[in-house]
Amino acid sequence: MSDNTAPNPEPQKRAHTAGAWYSKERLHEVLFGTNTPAGKRFDKILLVMVALSVFVVFIDSSVGVESPWKQVCNVLEWIFTLLFTIEYLLRLYCSKKVMQYAFSFYGIVDLLSTLPTYLAIAFSGTHYMLVLRVLRLLRLFRVFRMGGAIQQSHLLYGAIRKSTPKIAVFMLFIVVLVSILGSLMYLVEGDVNPMFNDIPRSVYWAVITITTVGYGDITPVTWAGQLISMVVMLLGYSIIAVPTGIVSSELTRAERHRRDLEKKTKKQSDGTTASAASIYCYACGHPSEDPEAVYCSRCGTLILRPNADDEQDESYNT
Repeated sequence: MSDNTAPNPEPQKRAHTAGAWYSKERLHEVLFGTNTPAGKRFDKILLVMVALSVFVVFIDSSVGVESPWKQVCNVLEWIFTLLFTIEYLLRLYCSKKVMQYAFSFYGIVDLLSTLPTYLAIAFSGTHYMLVLRVLRLLRLFRVFRMGGAIQQSHLLYGAIRKSTPKIAVFMLFIVVLVSILGSLMYLVEGDVNPMFNDIPRSVYWAVITITTVGYGDITPVTWAGQLISMVVMLLGYSIIAVPTGIVSSELTRAERHRRDLEKKTKKQSDGTTASAASIYCYACGHPSEDPEAVYCSRCGTLILRPNADDEQDESYNT
């Protein structure tokens, strides 16, 4: 009598599932897939481990911690380092674009979170640089779907990037100004005040005065020196506001561009997506020819889209 019963596919399915957990696709889903349940669980566990590892470094550096506890901290540091090293190697293994991940912000941070422990074998004290692991907590924005916060950070980054040339010129002006002020104070105070015995020390005074820090370790004693000090102090308040104004201006421009883009998008016939012609780089004004482009083809600035989801943020970060 022949057996016409169909074979049960469950054992094969379970065997396939059990044997595929280490595949590149599965590892990529866990390590990079913040939208998947497995990826979310992994990222949350990772954040807890990062916080604990930074806490261990803080405890290890404390003066009042007894020797046995320092040994425990040393063992824990190595455990965390080995786990993070395995994680980093797995990310390289399953990444679809290895070099892009390796040289991305998070890729560099992941590497720096493991190197100090190994460097401490040859160079004493470098393991305290493990506090760089705290940068990995920035994954909170992606794990908890803080897409709006990520977009605002991109706005801030773009504003600072656009402000860099202006701030560089301003800083050059400050260098020239403190050099002149330091030389002037050396001429006024040098003969009667041993605290202004050379120009470099006088320039140091000009820097701490114009930045309104005022340590008080160098003070003028002549009436002319004190008059110059008052002028420099008042000048310092206005100088501090200049970089802030430059960055604020670029932030306002970027925010205005984002709002204009939202208005253009709402006027589209479908009311849901914007065409490529209506997407412009806020940095250089170049129109995007590709509706799925993440960066401007002319200047490389991140393209900001209204109501963008976290997929753009993930492509930017990983």
